[in-house]
Amino acid sequence: MMKNVMGIIYTGEQNANLRELTTTRATAALPVIGRYRIIDFIVSSLVHTGVKNVGVITQKNYHSLMDHLGSGKEWDLHGKNDGLFILPPFLSRENTGLYSGMLEALSSNTGYLRRSKQEYVILSNSHFLYNIDFNDLIDKHIERDADLTMVYAHKDNIAPGVHRDDYAYLNIAEDGRVIGIEINPTVPSYPNELLEIYLLRRELLRYLVDSAVANGLHHFRRDVIQRLVNEGGLKVFGHAFSGEYWRIDSVQSYFQMNMALLDPNVRAAVFAPERPVFTKVRDDMAAYYGSNARVRHSLIADGSRIDGEVENSVLFRGVRVEKGAVVRNSIVMQDAQIESGAELNYCILDKQAVIRADGRLIGHHSYPIVIAKNVII
Repeated sequence: MMKNVMGIIYTGEQNANLRELTTTRATAALPVIGRYRIIDFIVSSLVHTGVKNVGVITQKNYHSLMDHLGSGKEWDLHGKNDGLFILPPFLSRENTGLYSGMLEALSSNTGYLRRSKQEYVILSNSHFLYNIDFNDLIDKHIERDADLTMVYAHKDNIAPGVHRDDYAYLNIAEDGRVIGIEINPTVPSYPNELLEIYLLRRELLRYLVDSAVANGLHHFRRDVIQRLVNEGGLKVFGHAFSGEYWRIDSVQSYFQMNMALLDPNVRAAVFAPERPVFTKVRDDMAAYYGSNARVRHSLIADGSRIDGEVENSVLFRGVRVEKGAVVRNSIVMQDAQIESGAELNYCILDKQAVIRADGRLIGHHSYPIVIAKNVII
């Protein structure tokens, strides 16, 4: 059922911790789990909620993202009314195509907000992977007559001193109100991690953005969200998410997420049958396993040809593993080739990478080797 809600996805700044994986693409366009991109999960979650108007705010290196999303037909977002809108930055002498953050990005796209007709907005960042039912979030928000609702995940044990930038933690009262927020703490005081999903009225979002920019503010969470919580003028609530999720902000977290989804129980939780994840269609033959193939505990996408050994790995579409080649604990993206006698362990190969015959790359589970797109070794 169509709801009176629109979606805005901010594809974020380029993350240096993802190294070669985001040199030519946005984090939202990162290939994951054999045939998907991170943004597939966010858009699919919105569509299953009945959202028909989705805006994707892009930055530099958004060509891969645009190519993947296309007209939005895979998500049924290509109708005459509303649909999927790609919102690239307006380039000028002052604006080089890189927003300083979500606040500036929203300010530059107030025209899209003004033209939209929906009453509510689900605003999301794009470096989380989850499959969430937004219906409960919307119902609770309306029931509480909330001004702003933020999605969080409760974590019983948060190790101090291991968190990178852009982490925020919420203090939740018994009635669900947010009564405190910490941004980038060395030792978090609250056990509730913000998943950077916000629900509020469209006109309220426009007002908050315009007011912040007019007062020379720059940071959406620190200058807008944190001020709302501290000043207490609006009703700000939290909404707990108890499902599986991953923050993709480093090579290690990207690798660990793909490895975790080799577990069929984790995979079943993420790919809930009532909320299938849609992605761009690529017509391929089924994966081919030669007489010498040995495959264990791995995800092999269609179009792949396996004549060697694959163990505990994720192989994307069109990958070739030749006879005598060994791939263990690795992620091999679309159309990559591992020639005969080559050995990979704890590696991430980007698209069209080639490992020549008898090559050997051995990484470590805490620091996998990354081979960039189109590189031949």
